[in-house]
Amino acid sequence: MINAFHKKRGQRGFTLIELMIVIAIIGILAAIAIPQFTAYKKRGYNASAKSDLKNIYTAAQAYFSDNPTGTIATTNNLAPFGYQSGVGITIAIQDGSSTALGMTSTHSSGGDIVYSITAGGAITP
Repeated sequence: MINAFHKKRGQRGFTLIELMIVIAIIGILAAIAIPQFTAYKKRGYNASAKSDLKNIYTAAQAYFSDNPTGTIATTNNLAPFGYQSGVGITIAIQDGSSTALGMTSTHSSGGDIVYSITAGGAITP
C-alpha cells in the first residue's frame, strides 16, 4: 500500500497529494493577503483625501494673497490657483473667508474618515 504513493523510476509528474498540498498552501496565503490588500487600499484612499485637503489649502492661500478680502464659494474658484480635485474625493467648504477658513475632505472608498483643516493649516484627525 505504501508503494502506491511512491513514484517509480522514470515516471514524471506530481502525485495528487502533492498537488492538493500546494493548493492548500496557496489558499492559506490568499486568505491572509486579501484582507491586508483591502486595508492597504483604504489607507491609500484616505491618504489621497488628506493630500487633496493640503492642496486645496495651498491654493486657498494663493487665492487670498491675490484677493485679501475675497471669499471662496466653491472649489472652482481655486482652479486658477493650481487646485485640481482628485478622483472620488469630496471637498466641503464651511467658511471660505481668509480669517476663518474651514474645509473638509473625504474619499468615497476611504470609509468614514473625514479630514478637516483650519485657517492655521492644522489637519485633523
